[in-house]
Amino acid sequence: MNLEGRNAIVTGISKSGSGLGHSIALELARQGANVAVAGHSSLEAAEDLAEAIKALGRQSIAVQCNVSDAAQVENFVSRVLTSWGALDIVVNNAGVTRDTLVLRMSEDDWDTVLDTNLKGAFLMTRASLKSMIKQRRGKIVNISSVMGLVANPGQANYCASKAGLIALTKTVAKEVGSRNIQVNAVAPGFISTAMTDKLSDEQKSAILQKVPAGRLGTPEDVAGVVAFLCSSVADYITGQVLTVDGGMIG
Repeated sequence: MNLEGRNAIVTGISKSGSGLGHSIALELARQGANVAVAGHSSLEAAEDLAEAIKALGRQSIAVQCNVSDAAQVENFVSRVLTSWGALDIVVNNAGVTRDTLVLRMSEDDWDTVLDTNLKGAFLMTRASLKSMIKQRRGKIVNISSVMGLVANPGQANYCASKAGLIALTKTVAKEVGSRNIQVNAVAPGFISTAMTDKLSDEQKSAILQKVPAGRLGTPEDVAGVVAFLCSSVADYITGQVLTVDGGMIG
């Protein structure tokens, strides 16, 4: 999975300084890529991650970017292209939740989740494809969720956004496949993050009963799959959804 000489963007860097975006960016850097990272809530977290990437001997750019804002997305992509001359990999990882039952869900709850999780991926994909098509090479990986495949009560907005992300993945893969651009989605199951750390022991036990692997996944479990899809080893894989869920949905 050698990514030497490749330039990547990873969105959704959380202020916690951990999580999927953090692990994905570091794994791409370990495989040889220069990685530009974007966070919405915290520029400091993105800058700290950029320093960790540089410590691995790679180049990095850190920005604060609201992926649902087209102008900010275009400026971010433009900065990467100006600095590095090419963009080879985009990982659309930015995502938020606002969980509640549909009867209690506000329009703002709906719009915020769909704008970040789905519209953000659309805007970043559109901005990145211009240069990828020109160079006739590129990898786009969208971070969906198993909840986009099986749904979950109280998460209508989140599940809809993640299901839409799968449809976006498959559509764009068909549109740009002839240009040697591969577009895939990764659908994590229950992953050990700051969010799951807040669950009670009882809640974690109930979750683990649904997971044949008998454990929560780690951000590194997901990052390894993303790096594989971004490598030349996966050049003949496009329009696919890879679940990383310990066998939860079979």
